[in-house]
Amino acid sequence: MEKEFEVFELPNGIRFVHRYANRPVGHCGLMVKAGSRDESPETEGLAHFIEHILFKGTAKRKAYHILSRMEDAGGELNAYTTKEDTVIYASFLGNDYQRAIELIFDIGFNSIFPEKELVKEKEVIIDEINSYKDSPSELIFDDFEALLFPGHPLGMNILGTPETVRSFSRKDVLSFLDSSYGTNQMVFSYVGNIKASRILNYLKKVTESIPARQSSLLRSTPQPYRQANIESERPVFQSHVVLGTRAYAADEDKARTLHLLNNLLGGPGMNSRLNLNIREKYGFTYNIESFYNPYSDTGVFGIYAGTDPSTMARTLKLIEKELKKLREKKLGTVQLSKAKRQILGQIAMAQENNASLMLALGKSLLTFDRIDTFEEIRDKIEQITADDLLEVANEILAPEQLSTLVYKPA
Repeated sequence: MEKEFEVFELPNGIRFVHRYANRPVGHCGLMVKAGSRDESPETEGLAHFIEHILFKGTAKRKAYHILSRMEDAGGELNAYTTKEDTVIYASFLGNDYQRAIELIFDIGFNSIFPEKELVKEKEVIIDEINSYKDSPSELIFDDFEALLFPGHPLGMNILGTPETVRSFSRKDVLSFLDSSYGTNQMVFSYVGNIKASRILNYLKKVTESIPARQSSLLRSTPQPYRQANIESERPVFQSHVVLGTRAYAADEDKARTLHLLNNLLGGPGMNSRLNLNIREKYGFTYNIESFYNPYSDTGVFGIYAGTDPSTMARTLKLIEKELKKLREKKLGTVQLSKAKRQILGQIAMAQENNASLMLALGKSLLTFDRIDTFEEIRDKIEQITADDLLEVANEILAPEQLSTLVYKPA
């Protein structure tokens, strides 16, 4: 029987996870446990800035050649930065796996950061920041995390500010890479129709000149949580609101229960309680959802809604009504079974997307030092009881725990 995935460690400490998939397209990515929470207030946005300028030239490639290398073969190359990770990844026809792997490691370890490219990219990122400010339904999520984590790196914007971005120097870039880009904090993930042994042999060849380098995460613990409520006038037509609180860290036992509760309340399904009982029943909102973002030592749970100012108060009352139900009324056997079946189906379908699967495998190994099989995930979800959901609902959804951020028209 074919293994679901295989995990190896390269001589320099980079871990490698492989999943065979009999498909013509392959996907791979290099993941680094370094993100915006590893910055200081003076360097807010530096991790994201580095993600951009990694593409601006290496010892043997100019920016044009980096951008064309995968595109010329019909593939794609991209990257992203989160609060805790930076990822460079590619999708390509399977036979081009060497092209993709060599390029990703060239970018990750041989970038030279030309001064003139740094100057140009600062303006690009400032345009990105300004574009983001034009999207209140996106900006409010970052402002909400700033409300939950005041004065802490988790509350800082991944993109940074125009002032911090303009201040970055090549020295800042090299200092961050030296402190955060250790090979012991990296994972390479691959999903495709090439056997693990062939990828492993090629990885060893590509990385033989990359020395082992240790980096230690010096992440500060957030200050104790304090509930807060803020209304802010903005140049918007709709009112936007996020209400929520801090939640469980990614490896806490109750995290999986909260994932299930979140999916039931306002997950992607059209049959979520918030969607059925607010959008469908009353037509008060086009967008309403709940979310749970776990981090390594804390998490964020919240509910977002965009609605007409005249219906904001009623929308909030209806949300509170749904939360009260979850705190006071235990799910019946049939309801609980349906909730579990729904989230398991969503997980299974997500694993059919090999690009997403590649990222998920790497992220799991990077964060937890392990990867759960679908059967292990299913067993853990099946063990969740109605009492577990009730307990988590009362811990996370208690009114005195919930902070609120509202954007209202000026």
